[in-house]
Amino acid sequence: MPATVLTAHALLLDMDGTLVNSDAVVERCWRRWALREGLDPEAALKVVHGRQGYATMAVLLPDRPMEQNYADNRAMLAEETADTDGVVPVGGAPAFMDAIAALPHALVTSADAALARTRMTASGLRMPEIRVTAENVGASKPDPEGFLKGAAELGFDPADCIVFEDSEAGIAAGRAAGMRIVGVGPRAGALSPDAHVEDLTQVRVEAAPDGSIRLHISAR
Repeated sequence: MPATVLTAHALLLDMDGTLVNSDAVVERCWRRWALREGLDPEAALKVVHGRQGYATMAVLLPDRPMEQNYADNRAMLAEETADTDGVVPVGGAPAFMDAIAALPHALVTSADAALARTRMTASGLRMPEIRVTAENVGASKPDPEGFLKGAAELGFDPADCIVFEDSEAGIAAGRAAGMRIVGVGPRAGALSPDAHVEDLTQVRVEAAPDGSIRLHISAR
């Protein structure tokens, strides 16, 4: 089957589940939190991916004061930053990051700067020069603010950007920003991205003569 080819001028990359497999840490920390709050951990895990922690807590405990969610979120970030057991790169991520090193790209993550740095380092991945972390936005994914800021920092229109994402909240954010989506991993498969890959080994990056980026996405 021939490869799907998508063309863009800039790439916006989620981190967790897209470049870094941190599911083991995320699930450990959120299971503990859910049990402390008297919630079903399995139900909680269905909504944690892609959002900032306080936004997840607001979904799960809608009547709880936001001040408590923000406080719990700070504690959760510290807990996740201290735990790198099982944090590994998504398949193909090291080669993919090498391939785009000289091309316009940015990290757009719901993690804060400390957590992003810790997980990228634990995975042996290069940290992009341009990054939008939790501290840089006023609203969590699925709000498009982070992706729009990333595009603006790179100097490109949203329509000229392609988002790499794994979660429902992240894919919704990319769509709301008016961007095309490459869905990465099992969570993304059912969310109708423009293209879907199991991991980044299915993506070949080509710098085109006109300055654009061609993504050759192979079937598996």
